[in-house]
Amino acid sequence: INIQMKNVYDTVQVDYSQLAEFFKVLGEPTRLQLLFLLSDREICVSELTGYLNASQSTVSHQLNILKAHKLIRRRREGKQIYYSVSDCHVSLVTKLGIEIVTARK
Repeated sequence: INIQMKNVYDTVQVDYSQLAEFFKVLGEPTRLQLLFLLSDREICVSELTGYLNASQSTVSHQLNILKAHKLIRRRREGKQIYYSVSDCHVSLVTKLGIEIVTARK
């Protein structure tokens, strides 16, 4: 992994302010819960509100922030809107974060 990461750093100019913004978006617990829930499958808003025990407006607000930062995508089916992570890297970061935190206990 270190060799691969070194090659990424050699070829890509890192925008640290953009990276900081990415982690700032992840810095809200409800958004992290949403990303974790969406990491394995797409889920509609009504299901998400049930899982989080939160209002639809709260969940929708957080989903809009995640969507604005291109961390999730949505798909409409009739009156329902289904959300999922935008790509596997989002799931990976979320799951790695959980592993890091639980390993420190």
